[in-house]
Amino acid sequence: MASRSPTFYILISVATSVLTMALKAGAYLLTGSVGLLSDALESGVNLAAALVALATLSYAHSGEDADHNFGHEKAEYFSSGIEGALIFVAAGAIIWSAFPRLLAPQPIEQVGLGLGLSVLAAGANLLCGWLLLKGARDHRSITLEADAHHLLTDVWTTVGVIVAVGVVYFTGWIILDPLIAMAVAVQILWIGWTLIRRSFEGLMDQAIPADERARIVAVLEQVKAKGGDYHRLRTRVSGKKSFVDVHVLVPGVMSVQQGHDLAHRLELDIIECVPHVEVLTHLEPLEDERSWDDPKQPLGSSEGHSHRAAVDLLSRNAE
Repeated sequence: MASRSPTFYILISVATSVLTMALKAGAYLLTGSVGLLSDALESGVNLAAALVALATLSYAHSGEDADHNFGHEKAEYFSSGIEGALIFVAAGAIIWSAFPRLLAPQPIEQVGLGLGLSVLAAGANLLCGWLLLKGARDHRSITLEADAHHLLTDVWTTVGVIVAVGVVYFTGWIILDPLIAMAVAVQILWIGWTLIRRSFEGLMDQAIPADERARIVAVLEQVKAKGGDYHRLRTRVSGKKSFVDVHVLVPGVMSVQQGHDLAHRLELDIIECVPHVEVLTHLEPLEDERSWDDPKQPLGSSEGHSHRAAVDLLSRNAE
């Protein structure tokens, strides 16, 4: 079965957020618990985030154009960053609502029905979060992944609130209700900070994960068996895509066609082991010292010494 589009998953998230917000708002109105109010406010953030994600994904997957030659995938980082900022707003609203109750605690009413609605909301978020994680894996989408983790965390928040409100009802310790709400605010602040930090890292062209880099290096090592070498391997992640840039050095006696075939083979092998990458190779003559020049390589580094040794060895062999 063909994978659903990212938009499909976000529309499911929007519908789920509307449903859970209504259920949690109903739970708050029945019980008067600010703990449940805090849970409802977080669902409002989920809805706003899902709507932002819907607009962002449409732009991010619009493909390359004359002004954006590498595509629009980075727009996804803005979505997760905005979601993180919205979480900060929700946390502030929760604390604002809970503080008066901390000074003047009030009893909770109709706990059974209110908690029943919260359980239904948690179940809907759990199912939607699982679906979004599947979509995130299929499309390598940070937007879907961020939304999924937010919903799944919301499930645990709801479970904690349900348990705590139950404790308040059966013990009569009504002061716990606003304390629960404030604890929820602190917990979702951490989620918001995590999303903002990850968005920042993505916008700063973070390198690909270490395991993927190791697979790329294993492919590039093949060029040494053909009398060549490589250096200046650089990588970056941009949304669902990753980019690889590397200088490939080949013997000067190799024809242009042979060098091209070698570089093309390396690119295909890299794409085979890391399918989501785009590879750019630069062919250079192995014997030319300028091929080893790297303005970013610190003087006296081990890589610089090894390059110099390789050139010296070639020079001695030529003599």
